[in-house]
Amino acid sequence: MRSSLTLTRMTPQRRRPYSPDRLVFHALGYVLLGVFALICLIPFYLVTVNSLMDEGTIIREGFSFYPRVFSLTGYSMLLKTPDTILDAYTITIFVTVSGTVLSLLMITMTGFVLSRTDFHFRNFMSFFFYFTTLFNGGLVPYYLLCTRTLRFTNRVYALILPMLFSVWNMIIAKNFFKSIPFAIVESAKLDGANDITIYFRLILPISMPLLATIGLFTALSYWNDWYNCMLFINSSHSELWSLQYYLQNMLNSAQAMQRVAEHSGLAFTTVPLESMKLAMTVVATGPMLVAYPFVQKYFVKGLTIGAVKG
Repeated sequence: MRSSLTLTRMTPQRRRPYSPDRLVFHALGYVLLGVFALICLIPFYLVTVNSLMDEGTIIREGFSFYPRVFSLTGYSMLLKTPDTILDAYTITIFVTVSGTVLSLLMITMTGFVLSRTDFHFRNFMSFFFYFTTLFNGGLVPYYLLCTRTLRFTNRVYALILPMLFSVWNMIIAKNFFKSIPFAIVESAKLDGANDITIYFRLILPISMPLLATIGLFTALSYWNDWYNCMLFINSSHSELWSLQYYLQNMLNSAQAMQRVAEHSGLAFTTVPLESMKLAMTVVATGPMLVAYPFVQKYFVKGLTIGAVKG
């Protein structure tokens, strides 16, 4: 009897086959997810394909799923001054990388401190962060503070500091750190580790889902930002323009020239505006599309863990 029980325990159990209802449910789920993914991919495909089409064909026949008349006019006009757009790319990459790293450092440090149960003033300090989500001084005081007191005008750090801290991301980090057992911190303190050592050598290595999620949000915000560049960087310092603001300024200039030509009765067909818009979209979104798959596996896990109300 004992041998038969032992044999039963040691014998691996076969996976029971799915029931027909479960198979239908899984198949329907895969189909719906595939259709949703296709709907999300179609706009990017259309933008890429139509950016390779002739301007006149786009105006006459509209957008198409395949390039009827192949043309690189939009890209050639966009890259007519490669040094300028390379400078814009350099500034944007520098601001995105440095801003994301510094922002992750500040957000995770603050969230870790406010999640600690042995920090007696955590509720009092949290109030000051939450208060800023409800009230602010307005645009004019903000602009005067940044330009007259902090001297942001025509400085590269003007593109980094205004977006360095996000209360919403800090709340996500705080709730994520609450899910980590406090016994890890206590055992490290018993071994003689200080708070800096605990943060860098214990907390951050097990927080990759959080870092990937917040890092993606922050990098997208820095990459797509043009507003701070418009506020603080003058036209005399165009070498500090970010990519988004440079592309927007180029498009606005082309549209202004076209309007002036139309009012003057002159023919103005040298600038392919529609092709340029599509080419700008590809140039501006391409790097982010390449970077996203590397953090996608952490993305859902980081959101679900950090979104628990605490």
